[in-house]
Amino acid sequence: MTTIYRPAQGVPLNRGTQSRVGSMRGLATLQVVPRELRPFLASGTPDVPAAPAVRGGVVSRCALFGRLAEAERVVQISAPAGSGKTVLMRSWIAEAGLTRDAAWVPVDREVRDPRGFWISVADALRGTAAGSALVRPLTAAPDLDGWAVVERLLADLAPLADLAPLADLAPLEDRLWLMIDDAHVLDPEVLPQLELLLLRAPSELRFVLATRHDLRLGLHRLRLEGALTEIRAAGLRFSLAEARALFGAAGVELPEEALARLHGRTEGWAAGLRLAALSLAGHPDPERFAAEFSGTERTVAEFLLAEVLDRQSEEVRRLLLRTSVLDRVSGPLADVLTGRPGGERILQDLEQAGAFVVSLDGRRSWFRYHQLFADLLQLELRRTEPNERAALHGAAAGWLAGHGHPVEAVRQAQAAEDWGMAGRLLSDHWLDLYLSGRGATLAELLAGFPGRVVAASPELTAVQVAGDLFRGALEDAGRHLTQATAALAAVPAGRRERVQVMLVVLRLFLARRLADFPVVAEEAQRLLALTEGADAVQLGLGEDLRAAALVSLGIAEMWALRFENAERHLGQGVALARRIGRPYLEFHGLTHGAHAMLLFRPEASHAEWSRQAVELAGRHGWGEEPLAGVAYAQLGIVLLYQGRLEEAEPWLERAERTLRTEVEPAAGMSLHDARAVLELARGRPSEALAAFGGAEKLAATLAGPHTCVTSMRSRMLQTLVRLGQTGYAGQVLAELGEDERASAEMRTAAAALRLATGDPVAAADVLAPVLDGSLGGVRQTRLVTALLLEARARDALGDQATAGRVLERALDVTESNGILLPFLLDPAPALLERHRLHRTAHPALISQILDLPGGPGGPRGPGGYGGAGSPPVIRGGLGGIVPPRVTELTDSETRVLRYLPSHLTVPEIAAELCVSVNTVSTHTHHLYAKFGVHSRNQAVVRARALGLLAPSARRA
Repeated sequence: MTTIYRPAQGVPLNRGTQSRVGSMRGLATLQVVPRELRPFLASGTPDVPAAPAVRGGVVSRCALFGRLAEAERVVQISAPAGSGKTVLMRSWIAEAGLTRDAAWVPVDREVRDPRGFWISVADALRGTAAGSALVRPLTAAPDLDGWAVVERLLADLAPLADLAPLADLAPLEDRLWLMIDDAHVLDPEVLPQLELLLLRAPSELRFVLATRHDLRLGLHRLRLEGALTEIRAAGLRFSLAEARALFGAAGVELPEEALARLHGRTEGWAAGLRLAALSLAGHPDPERFAAEFSGTERTVAEFLLAEVLDRQSEEVRRLLLRTSVLDRVSGPLADVLTGRPGGERILQDLEQAGAFVVSLDGRRSWFRYHQLFADLLQLELRRTEPNERAALHGAAAGWLAGHGHPVEAVRQAQAAEDWGMAGRLLSDHWLDLYLSGRGATLAELLAGFPGRVVAASPELTAVQVAGDLFRGALEDAGRHLTQATAALAAVPAGRRERVQVMLVVLRLFLARRLADFPVVAEEAQRLLALTEGADAVQLGLGEDLRAAALVSLGIAEMWALRFENAERHLGQGVALARRIGRPYLEFHGLTHGAHAMLLFRPEASHAEWSRQAVELAGRHGWGEEPLAGVAYAQLGIVLLYQGRLEEAEPWLERAERTLRTEVEPAAGMSLHDARAVLELARGRPSEALAAFGGAEKLAATLAGPHTCVTSMRSRMLQTLVRLGQTGYAGQVLAELGEDERASAEMRTAAAALRLATGDPVAAADVLAPVLDGSLGGVRQTRLVTALLLEARARDALGDQATAGRVLERALDVTESNGILLPFLLDPAPALLERHRLHRTAHPALISQILDLPGGPGGPRGPGGYGGAGSPPVIRGGLGGIVPPRVTELTDSETRVLRYLPSHLTVPEIAAELCVSVNTVSTHTHHLYAKFGVHSRNQAVVRARALGLLAPSARRA
């Protein structure tokens, strides 16, 4: 029969082990909360010190005290050895002033059977203030019946109403606590008797059960009735702030990074942290110790050996050691590594017993070991079976590869140094990782190969291209792609065609990053043709690649100004990605498709695609990825086009923090351009010029000239004109190529220059091809800009009638698309005021433009244009994704808000504030509602935009 982690007191221990185990009772020492703070614990109001209190060298854990103070009738504290259960109970009794109201029953080998246990319970209850008058003495008879004792206790504590007067008995009126420590040691026959007492006891009798594993006590009934409070290992873990206080109390000062690493290694395990603190005290190099701390450290290893590993049967020990080479283990995989059946049952029993084994899924089919426990197991494996590790890794790699776990299979093959198997697996599965947004995993797996192995393998060299693209190392990507193509003949014949397809895909992806759209179109068409071939499945060409090719082709067509084809292919690619369940590919298509459309057809208002992309990123946890930064930038740009400057800036700021320009240079250029336009619209041309400089640097990395680059340079020239640098602007304009100088973008820049130098005739002449239709492909935003400049030129020439007709035409276009930005970049407030007095079809629009915050109707100040009034409601808005105005925050919400930019989890914030997790969650949800956001990061961005938090350092 298998023995599963039952730390019975009867197990013989040597004197040293007994000393160590006995000392574990104090490892998670807790400090009671001062009495003056009790009202705050009861109310949940976070008006308490933010940091854990340290008194007498111990740490207060007020959040746990709060849970106990608000607990239901029965509390079960279930966690592995060394988690701090005993000390939590004892310190809470002292803090809550329950010394005379709590009956303490420690279970050991003398009180684990019915006779010893129930005598201890009766004696402990009689030792309390309330129990001394109610509970009758119990004689330690050899034939004592546990069931009869329970009935007697129930009669003493809750006598029947019709019998109480006759027996001169009174029911229990004051609350009484029965604290049972190490309840997992109880004999099985005691449990049904204890269950009867739990279910029938009066409500004034409260129970706290500390155990290393869940007890079979029918607690599910209490759980359903809402009468059970459960505190598990996760709740007992020390937060980072508590760990900091613990080390400080021990006189150990660690840098934040070293402390965080140590906290992560111990997973907040109280005993592990306390042992580390004891070992670090007086250590000559505490930072190195923290970096190297593991389960093999002597004091930790001794504890885990005595309390866990040495208590297992040989069968269980073999399973633990041989599966310690895995990051996670299932029953069937354990059976392969041990050569014996029954692994799943053993793992489930270990987890149930609290033996540092954690289930990873609801079905309890996959498990992992606590990091320190895994360290110890691997050390024991090296000691007992030093020659088995490579074979175990190889067997695990084969099983994982055959059961649909390629990433873990590659890692195991690498650990076995089977480079051939690892390389084939990664070559076959890199695309799935790439299209799933798991570029970091791909890069990690590539880093696991020696350089000589990658250099000798054309397939791995090709995979390296994908890793380079993820890192944004585009030059390295081009070099590796050339090397892999040249070495194609060295690929085994049976795999050569797959590698050829792989190279087509990589050329497409690289061309996309370089914005080399003629190559993108060519490779996308080639890939689409391959996906339609008869041997597509054999070559690994699925619908995901077809979706990627369609999206890429649509983007290339957009840049080639073939808008109808572009929108069709983009729509087909996004729809296909959604249908086949490729959310990251859908995210990719929505984001890049919306970016291209926004650059060339802002009047079409494809903000819906950007909104969908942001929602998709939030749903799948991609909110901090560079690609999400592209979507944030697009939302900001849409708002910018609509003249909603204050709403645009938070999105642009979030994009600046998230988007990596080396990974997405074209999008990075657009973001810098948007920042510059925002500054220009606010009347800050110097800041705008600096932002344009960043855009120009990124433009130089693109593969060829593009319309959006010309547009950006046109605005940069207009900024120089705004700064009075007309001579330099004229020099730059003269040095441009003839084709670029003849474009609509540069003609508007030239017109602005001519107006600034007092030559309205030349300005009108240079604008003529833009306005008469002879220059094709003029975007509506650029047309409105040209019309505004033309109106100013005609007005300067004294032709007010023509100026009015031109201005009316500009208003016609603006009314149709809701894009107000040109009126902010080339303001003409006097013309608009005069035009409003004459016959116009757009009086409301003129008022709206003049009333824009930062608009042409207000004075310029240090912060840009002045002006009053609320942001206008423009057609083509963002469907509710724009944050609303914020109502006033409460003091409690403000305190929680200050922690949101940190890396602390909700439980850690609760511990810092000495409130419950529910309190923090409630305040956080209130903040989300008031900010109109759906995530913690969005709340931080919104709070910074409103000045409620200090601004973060902006990325260069």
